[in-house]
This record gives sequence, structure tokens and C-alpha cells, in this order.
Amino acid sequence: MAPTTQTHSDLLVDQDDVPVIGEQDRSETNSQDDAALLKSMGYKPVLHRTYTLVENFSTTFAALYFVGGVRVTFSIGIAAGGNLAYWTSYLVTMVFTFITAAVIAEVCSASPSAGSIYLWAAEAGGPSNTQAAVNYMLSELTVFNVDFPTDTGDIKFRAVQWICTEILLALAALLNFLPPKYFRFVFYFSSFMVLLDFVLNIIWLPIGAHDTWGFRTAQEAFMSTYNGTGAPPAWNWCLSYLATAGILIGFDASGHVAEETKNASITAARGIFWSTVASGVGGLATIILFLFCAPDADTLFSFGSPQPFVSLYAVVLGKGGHVFMNIICIVALWLNTAIAIVAASRLVFAVARDGVLPFSSWVSRVQDGQPRNAVIVVWTVAALVTCTILPSSVAFTSLVSAAGVPSAAAYGLICLGRLLCTPKRFPKPRWSLGRLSKPFQFIGVFWNAWVVAILFSPYVFPVTGENLNYAPIIMAGVTILALISYFVMPEDAWLPRNRISHFLDSKGTVSETVEEVGSSRRAQHEGTASQ
Repeated sequence: MAPTTQTHSDLLVDQDDVPVIGEQDRSETNSQDDAALLKSMGYKPVLHRTYTLVENFSTTFAALYFVGGVRVTFSIGIAAGGNLAYWTSYLVTMVFTFITAAVIAEVCSASPSAGSIYLWAAEAGGPSNTQAAVNYMLSELTVFNVDFPTDTGDIKFRAVQWICTEILLALAALLNFLPPKYFRFVFYFSSFMVLLDFVLNIIWLPIGAHDTWGFRTAQEAFMSTYNGTGAPPAWNWCLSYLATAGILIGFDASGHVAEETKNASITAARGIFWSTVASGVGGLATIILFLFCAPDADTLFSFGSPQPFVSLYAVVLGKGGHVFMNIICIVALWLNTAIAIVAASRLVFAVARDGVLPFSSWVSRVQDGQPRNAVIVVWTVAALVTCTILPSSVAFTSLVSAAGVPSAAAYGLICLGRLLCTPKRFPKPRWSLGRLSKPFQFIGVFWNAWVVAILFSPYVFPVTGENLNYAPIIMAGVTILALISYFVMPEDAWLPRNRISHFLDSKGTVSETVEEVGSSRRAQHEGTASQ
């Protein structure tokens, strides 16, 4: 049997123009229904809708992968202020990220679409994982004293790094072509690997630390400070947020699969919020564990491998135990990449559905309820970005470091849009914050502005061409291109204003299809011409 395929013209509907004053309680209308909600946004339901809260929760839980996030950022956080700065900054980050996640979850409840933050930002206002997995593998060269360069400045090392990264990326992308009934097991296994990694660290790391260099005292674990960035003391402390904020960025992943989730207006919102809470609490426990079990800063930075925790595990767990832990880390990061491709491909599909991308009609094509062409686009772009490893490790690192900025900026813009542009007009969600909504939006604006500022900051001082943070330069270039597109492309070419207005004022009822709307517009045009 040939696969069922939807083309670009099958994806959009037009909405009835039903002006409404004040917020609309969707719980009293048939827009609770997933299809009606989607149609009120101007789209036809074409993606499979088979996922439940378990799969939706797992999307963000696996995408955040809190244990891996702490491991990757641990040395960065320790260098920027030491232990005291790292855990206190994480507490602040955790609380304010929970608040932001609550706002995003509320918006998702009103607008559960694959477009996620792309569409929510408009309505409110009116690939690094595979490379991280490769770092775990190549760090074994240091542990086993293999005569091969491990310096990222060496082209031989970067070539091997690139080949391994491309292979893992391809395998992760191919997983996304599994039918939904099988891919749900990827969600289950990803979450299981995160929990297994966490449990093994809780059990093995204290035993290994006790038998080797011993536990740090409470004074050492919580109160020691360090300046490894060369920045002035105050800003050195602030840079610890670069590490802590990165652990919990990306919690919108559950929103990207909202169109594939049953009872999405409730389930997707719960998935976003509670997976963020679970990851945040798990991250705090992991940080405390590492603070007591890791060596002092000078010893940690002396390991001299792309991923210091590989050498740390080798010391405290022995070669056999650390290899097993390393395999767990690599598999978890690989599955994390597969989940990231899920989220990214749904976002690309949603953007293409609105006709924004080149070849949008092909990119937005759906086969058997899955946006497989969008997966190919994400895979291709990620593979091309990975090629920047070859000429320079700085280029790739800069692109990866800039990746968190758009998410934080989008979170802040959504909060700002809800606070100022649609304070009363936005449809009332089924998952609502009630009286906390406005205060949370206000906090979300300033918190995410702070995160963006930190992500734009140089990390090592004095600043040179080699350690320059290219994130603001990359974002400036993207912003310039966006402004040019804004003035060059007509508004009706993508996400027209009236579609947003119709969504904001809609009760979820739809009476016209794309074809009917097209016919009525042609009739109107012909009538105007005859006059």
C-alpha cells in the first residue's frame, strides 16, 4: 500500500471571523477537541495523534537530559565562581525556569501546535548532542594512553571527531523514520537511560570517591570559590549562569509534539511544566552529588581531555566501571539527539506549513502522519553545521553556543507579548495559572533577558579572536536577514496577521476549507475588478 501523503495545500484552513471581547474559556466550547483547536489556528490535523502524557513528558525529559547537562556544564560552572556560585546560581535558575515553563505551558494549552515557540511568539505578540557524545568516546584516548592527538587544535583529532559525529547524527535521524507505534519506545528508552545514568551516579560515584580522593567537606563542597575565566570577580560570578541556564533550556520540546498528542491542550501543557520540574530537581540533586564527589578545581581541570568526567570516572570507578558509565552517557546522548530531531523537525514542518521556507510545499509534506521531509531537512542542516568542525573547532563551538540564545529570547518575547500585547484578548487555556499568570509573565521577561545577556557575554578574559563568543555576531546577522525579509516579503506570504487575529477571537469553530476560502477570494477579486 502506498503511504498516505498530504501536500502543502491540504494543511491550512481559514477561520470564521468571530470577534469576541475578553478572554474565551475554551472549556465551555467544542474547541477543547484537538481538531477544533487546530482548525481555530487555521490548520488541518494531518499529523498522527497517538501520543499520551508519557510520550509527551518524555520528549522534554529526554531532551533536557539533566544528568548530561550537569556533566557538560560542570567544569564551566566551577570555573565561573567555583562551587558556591554554581549551586546558588542553579537554585535561582531552577526557580525562574519553572516560572517561565509555567507561562509557556499556559500558552501551549491555548495553542497546542507543532509550531510551538515559533507560532506562540507570533500569537502572544499579536546538533551539539552528537558532538558531546563523540567527546565522551574520544576522551578514552587520554584514559588508555593511546598515541593520538586529543587537542581540538589538531586537524587529525577534528577529522575523527567529525566522522564520528556524522555517523551518530545519521543514526539518530534514521530513528525518526520509525512509525509512531515503534518510535514511542524511543521515548521510553530515552527516559529510562536518563534515570539509569542518574541512579548509577548516585550509587557508584560516592563509593568510588570514598575509595580514592575522599569526599569534599561541606565547607569545600558548598562554599569554595574559584576564578578560572579571568573576568572581574562580580562578572566571573555572573558567568556561572552560563552553565546553569544551559541545563534547562529547551523545555518547549513537548510543545513541538502537541499536534501528535491526545487531549493536547491539557497533556502538552502538563508535559512541558512537569518534565521541567522533574529535570530541575534531578539536576539539583546531581549538582550536589558532584560537588561532594568531584575533586578540587585544579585537579578537575588537570585531567586534560575533551570531557573531564571521563577521566574522573576512570579514577574513581576504574577502567572497567568507567567504560560502562561512558557507554551509558554515549547512548543517552545519542537518544537525546534523536529526540532533539523530533522537536526540530516539527518546528521546521510548522514553519514550512506557513510557506516561509524555500520549497515549503515539499518540506511540509506529511507521510503516514509524520513530517519525514522536515526530518530530512533537519538532518541535512545539522550535518552541514557539523562540517564546521573541520576548519576550526571555534567555529562549531560558536554555532553551538549560539543555539541557546534563540530559545531564551523566544521565551522572553512570548512572556512580553502576553504581558503587553494580548493581556486580555488571548484565549483562556484549560491549563491556566489564574492570578499568577501576569506576575509570572513579568518575571519571565526579565529572567530571559538576563539569560540572553549572559549567553552573549565573553566567557574567557582577556578576549581574543580564539576565545571570542560569536553568539551576538551570529544573532546580529540573523536579525539583519530577518529585518530584510520583513520588508521584502509581503505579509500574506507567511503567517498573515488576520490568521493570528482569527485565532485570538475564535471559539474553535471552522466553516470554510482552504478550497472554499480560495473560491470566495477569487469571487471577491472578480467582483471588484468588474466594478
